[in-house]
Amino acid sequence: MDKAEVLKKIRTVGLIPVLRASSEEEALALADALACGGVTILEITMTVPGAVELIRRVVKESGDRFLVGAGTVLNADSARACIDAGAQFIVSPAVNLETIAACNALDVAVFPGALTPTEVLTAWQAGADAVKVFPASAMGGAKYLRALKAPFPQVELIPTGGVSLSTARDFLQAGAFALGVGSELVDPLAIRAGTPTVISDNAHNYLEIVREFQAHPI
Repeated sequence: MDKAEVLKKIRTVGLIPVLRASSEEEALALADALACGGVTILEITMTVPGAVELIRRVVKESGDRFLVGAGTVLNADSARACIDAGAQFIVSPAVNLETIAACNALDVAVFPGALTPTEVLTAWQAGADAVKVFPASAMGGAKYLRALKAPFPQVELIPTGGVSLSTARDFLQAGAFALGVGSELVDPLAIRAGTPTVISDNAHNYLEIVREFQAHPI
């Protein structure tokens, strides 16, 4: 799948679950629970132990089940390692120009994190395919996203942090390219408690919100 196809799929699905876990086994259990809920996109963060090899394993074993990306990527070397392992998009919590340049050179989608208007514009002008607005809730949630879209209608924004079932539609109406959802959906406690269906059900509910919005955006 080339970069244009990756971006099209992310826009269409509208949901990027952010996977953080304490072990590879827990991460795989989270991925399975998400898949059962209909999720087809997965961001595996570099905070997961052995993240690069986990990405490689999930890409190899999942086939077409997941579009796999890497998250919490802090530098260009890490980005290249993740891409070599099969990651098809790179997400960072901050703006690192070398990381953006490395992804552009390899023609891989890159979503650096930004918060202020200056950071958002810096990331976009450096070649970001979309900008992760993080932490979105700290700046007022969907209202802040809408405020950013006013001067930057051309910039694709992915709100992350504070995106919940109760706020998801508000973020979509504010102009979100896709929703980045972390512990509100990808909750390791559910795996530890032996209740993965909680994750599956929530995943289904998030996807339903996106589909309903796309069908009736007003």
